[in-house]
Parts: sequence; structure tokens; C-alpha cells
Amino acid sequence: MYETIRLKQEDAVATIVFNRPQTLNAFNLTMHEEVYDALNRAADDDAVRCIVLKGSGKGFSAGADLGAIDLSEEEPDLGKFLRKTYNRLLMRMVEVDKPIVASLHGPVYGAGLGVALACDFRIAAAGSTYCMAFIKIGLVPDAGTSFFLPRLMGLGRALEMAMLGETLSAEEAFRAGLVNRVVPDEALEKETMKLAGRLAQAPTKALALTKRLMAGSFEKDLATALEAEARGQSEAGKTRDFLEGVSAFFQKRPPRFTGK
Repeated sequence: MYETIRLKQEDAVATIVFNRPQTLNAFNLTMHEEVYDALNRAADDDAVRCIVLKGSGKGFSAGADLGAIDLSEEEPDLGKFLRKTYNRLLMRMVEVDKPIVASLHGPVYGAGLGVALACDFRIAAAGSTYCMAFIKIGLVPDAGTSFFLPRLMGLGRALEMAMLGETLSAEEAFRAGLVNRVVPDEALEKETMKLAGRLAQAPTKALALTKRLMAGSFEKDLATALEAEARGQSEAGKTRDFLEGVSAFFQKRPPRFTGK
């Protein structure tokens, strides 16, 4: 069905695999369309309760495929390209109510880093590397990196990474707050699916509301944040998962959440 990606499902976890290994999974227009479509399919499927993004071959993604961008004009409008590709994809990723896990190995560069940062969790192979890369070809940060980086690692470190274009190891990325955990290369698949499986068994509505609250917290004052929490709790309190969680608590047993 797809040319540049693979979409597979195991239990309640949908995995979108970037499948352009010959370009280190650099995004061309087809890949943008296919990832967007697969993301929507997974988001709309009630049987899916967690989404994983990963790359085939030697790395997660080297970012944008420069060979797929029209550079024939003397002054090409790269902003126009971004508006119909990364901007749309990243907004959809943040809006999806299901948790998204990035499984990272090899190079995670440029816009590929932006896609990873838009995920809710990032689990990194020990041999993975991270680089903004934009400054190396005379460009500014894009694909959400100017938004996510300062929030995750602080403004000073974000400026250093963006303006010097230096590469971080997985351990450096972990210490900077870019990834949630680092695992041995050979354990990446197992640890990713363990995390995804755990999220898939969690109360799906509560996860969605938590994601929404956290994402919006930077633009809110305390009073607005408290009111958002109250509204979210009203929604969560009407779910079957809340009733199951309370019953399990009093019965001293593990809860069996169904995502409803």
C-alpha cells in the first residue's frame, strides 16, 4: 500500500516504519503524505492505543531529502515547502490523543530530530547520534526544533546545539533531556515495545488529557492551568477506566483498563 513506509500492528500498538534506508530515511513529499496518512489511520483506529515511529536501515531519519526540494529558482521558498510538509505533520502528531513513542537509532538529524521531539517518548539506542544540522547548510531550525529544543534542554543549550551544529551522543542527549532513556543497541526493539505495551494498557483517555495539559502548560498562567486540570478531570472521571481504577484500588488488584 505504501512506497516509503511500513505500517504494522501488534496487539494495541501500531508501528510506522520509515522505509527509505538508501537515504537514511530522509523525508520526500511521498513520505510526508504516507506518514501523515498512516498516523491518521492509527489515530482513528479504536484498536490502537499507542503509536511507535522508527526507521529502517542504519538510522531513524537524516531529516529532509534536499534532492526532493525544488531548488531550481534563484531564491527558492523553503517556507512554502515546510507549510505543506513538516508543519502539518508535527501539528497532527501533537494533536493525536494517543501516546507516540520514537524508537531512535543511528543518525537523528535535522528535521528528523524535530519529528522525534514531537513524539511523547523517545527511547534511544546507545549508538544513536543527534544533530540540528541546519546551520551547516546556512538554514535556521525548522520542523519544530526551535519550539521543542528550548523547552526540553533550556535556551542556552538549545542555542549551542542550533548555532554550532555539533553532534550529541545518546548519553549526551539523555543528560540534556532530549531522550527519556538509553538502552543497548540490541535491546532497542524489545525495550521500545515494552514501553509501548505499557502505554497501550494504560487509561487511554487519561493519557490523552495528560498530553493536552502538558503541551499547553507553557502558554498558561497558574489559574488557567488549574482550570484546565479541573476540566480534564471532569472528562477523565466519566470514563470506564476511572471506575475500573477505583475498583481495582479497593480490591487490591492490578487495574484492567480498556481505553474507554
